[in-house]
Amino acid sequence: MPVALHTILRPLALWPLAAALALSGCASATAPGSAPIAPVAVPPLATAPDSPQQPADFAAWRAGFAQKALAAGISPATVRDVLGQAQWLPRVVELDRAQPEFTRPPWAYLDSAASPQRIANGQAKLAEQRTALDAATSRYGVPAPVLTAIWGLESNYGQNFGSFRTVDALATLAHEGRRRSWAEGELLAALRIVDQDHISAERMVGSWAGAMGHTQFMPTVFLVHAVDADGDGQRDIWGSIPDVAASTAHFLARSGWRSGEPWGTEVRLPPGFDHARAELSVRQSAAQWAAEGVQGMHGQPLPAMAETSILAPAGARGPAFLVGPNFRTLLRYNNAMNYALGVALLAQQIDGGPGVVAAWPRDLQPLSREQVRTLQTALNQRGFDTGTPDGVAGPATRGGLRRYQQSIGAVADGYPTLELLQQLTAQP
Repeated sequence: MPVALHTILRPLALWPLAAALALSGCASATAPGSAPIAPVAVPPLATAPDSPQQPADFAAWRAGFAQKALAAGISPATVRDVLGQAQWLPRVVELDRAQPEFTRPPWAYLDSAASPQRIANGQAKLAEQRTALDAATSRYGVPAPVLTAIWGLESNYGQNFGSFRTVDALATLAHEGRRRSWAEGELLAALRIVDQDHISAERMVGSWAGAMGHTQFMPTVFLVHAVDADGDGQRDIWGSIPDVAASTAHFLARSGWRSGEPWGTEVRLPPGFDHARAELSVRQSAAQWAAEGVQGMHGQPLPAMAETSILAPAGARGPAFLVGPNFRTLLRYNNAMNYALGVALLAQQIDGGPGVVAAWPRDLQPLSREQVRTLQTALNQRGFDTGTPDGVAGPATRGGLRRYQQSIGAVADGYPTLELLQQLTAQP
């Protein structure tokens, strides 16, 4: 029956969750002349045993969040049985706060993302699930090898969804507070998924950050993009490969995927190429790049695409790629250059195409986060603004480093190296 929210929200601030949810079974005041409505008994809340490491205020936070869940239309039963069982997971907080000591060079990531074993497994999975993957391609225009590659990178083709209960992970992140607004929104979406009977809370497992299923959808993405492709009435990204393939393709199609257009291609840059232009923000047609001397690796014509960019993820000494709108769509799935390249190159090789031809500069030592922070600080002190030093070599850092390289007559590729760091810190 409808929840009398005005009788719930104020008491919840003071009462335990069990008592507050018992109120949700009571009718609001009966309107004059209407028949009385019999109250519905709600069983008392049965919370799981609290962890000895649980913060003292977690139960109070959980009770307070119940107000938001009920106000958002989540059923009292789900609030009682799912949110009421939510546990605080210290490991989630540890992982959320952890930062890798060293930045990972692109070749190290791609060696794993598009390893021979992952390529072979992807080809086997593509053959095994060809019907479901081709159906998704026919419906949404996203190639089956691309869907297979995302599946491979996100969960190793279903071998590793993650072992965290999604509700527990998101409740922990919401309580911890570093990204509270985001985590609370995802937690409400997770509760809604259970409310809509797509999956039980026990089966809803995923990463420590709340990503779920074969292709690691966040709960809010699930609600908007998940598809019931097998017609069983559920959008099941945990157990139905037709649903997984269609949901992933639907997300990419809605994010701008252009059917029939490649993600890009590896290219050879002309002598004297201005590496300051090797950024996603610099866009022009493939024909314009070709007119400047950019060529396919074996002299073949560049694919006909508009709004393309040149990327040189390891600087002037490494491979270069011409990327188009579909590459930028892959970044909508995970906004990391290495990830999008990983999907693109894995898909290309699953489909029988080549890997990266040019050699990576594997002799370059990766910088630690602290070394990158030192480099950023040194650039700032010399007037080559990189923003607030944070140990992450993003566009602002590459821009400042390029300006420094130009000032010393070096190739301005913006790639941070130990040699550049030593030069900067050695200067008075």
